[in-house]
Amino acid sequence: MSRQFYSLDSTFEKLLNYSRVVVDDEWVFVSGCSGFDYSDMSIADTMTEQVEQTFKNIQWCLSQAGAVFEDVVRIRVIVADRDHYNEAATVIGRYCAQAKPANTTWFAELPDPRIKIEIEVTAKKRR
Repeated sequence: MSRQFYSLDSTFEKLLNYSRVVVDDEWVFVSGCSGFDYSDMSIADTMTEQVEQTFKNIQWCLSQAGAVFEDVVRIRVIVADRDHYNEAATVIGRYCAQAKPANTTWFAELPDPRIKIEIEVTAKKRR
């Protein structure tokens, strides 16, 4: 099977020349997603809303590859402000309850000051 690439055509994807999703056989690599709603380029003010939108974006990415969140084996989380970590963790924990992926979380400044969180996942399709 050849590699497949999927994109949301975001500004960052175009600037940095990367794919939002790369599928290599049963492996699915999803680039870091934020809480932007790409349909209208809006972003919510609260961490909870941003994390919810981030997972909607991740689910879109996985669906392009024929995968579901239960296929996720690794999640990497970047939180811009540690004061909002617990708020983010509550939502992340809900989404990860079934997959129980390996997780690495760190705190760092993100490229746009409105972005409170960025999440990247790796999945292995089981179907």
